[in-house]
Amino acid sequence: MISVSPSPAGFRVAALYRFCRLERFAELRAPLFAFCQERGIKGTLLLAREGINGTVSGTEAAIASLVAHLEAMPEFAGLEVKYSNSSEIPFHRMKVRLKREIVTMGQPDVDPLTDAGAYVAAEDWNALISDPDTVLIDTRNDYEVTLGTFEGAINPRTAKFGEFPAWFEAQQADFKGKKVAMFCTGGIRCEKATAYVKSLGIDEVFHLKGGILKYLEEVRSDDSLWRGECFVFDERVSVSHGLAVGEAQLCRACRHPVTPEERKSLKFQEGISCERCFDSRSGADRARFAERQKQVELAARRGAGRHIGS
Repeated sequence: MISVSPSPAGFRVAALYRFCRLERFAELRAPLFAFCQERGIKGTLLLAREGINGTVSGTEAAIASLVAHLEAMPEFAGLEVKYSNSSEIPFHRMKVRLKREIVTMGQPDVDPLTDAGAYVAAEDWNALISDPDTVLIDTRNDYEVTLGTFEGAINPRTAKFGEFPAWFEAQQADFKGKKVAMFCTGGIRCEKATAYVKSLGIDEVFHLKGGILKYLEEVRSDDSLWRGECFVFDERVSVSHGLAVGEAQLCRACRHPVTPEERKSLKFQEGISCERCFDSRSGADRARFAERQKQVELAARRGAGRHIGS
């Protein structure tokens, strides 16, 4: 494996996905893992019969070579990729996993390849969601929504994406005769969510192309209808406009984001607990987390980089 050194701008992060017919997905696991390992790329790629999904990071040259490698495969032509930067590589290791779905919804008859809603570009999104005849729905999970969302968006308060269909069916009478606009972090969840909503007979269904990440990249903060920060599934924790790293921090006990205001709580202890999880953890749990945090801090003082448990 090559040594990994950042460019002056740091490391390149690529969030990517592609829905396709991928019958040979199991065959791709080992060669894709080897390709990434050889180039010092870290992160996670998910492979399933319905396509590929993941977020990876490495040097700019390494990420460019991976994207080119994937796009050279016929199934992945038209790969959706969103780039950002990080001063440190935001993953500990490389993983390539085989899954039933690349984003788990549990609706096998939903086909985002043929039935997804209409894309709306970032520059056109404000006009759509400002229309009083539009219902705006955040398809992400509750802990993501609480960190930031679009002004006026409905929060379904789901703990996982598989709960979204039942929530929507219970609410759909309220959306009759309305335009339904949905969004998510990078666009992939909305491919399925919009296809599912259309299967219920709702015709005017839209989703933000490239997701929140594309919007934050392209829309100026002065013109933005986004409020807060966007949770990302890596060590940056959150990003804001221009995809700058945000102020949220990860609770190492429950893996949920914690804002600067929430870190003022007496229940927040670095690496041990936060308001969300404090009451659900035992004293033994907190003692174990405290020992882990001690090892993280020792590793930092020795200049050994991030401890693997951090």
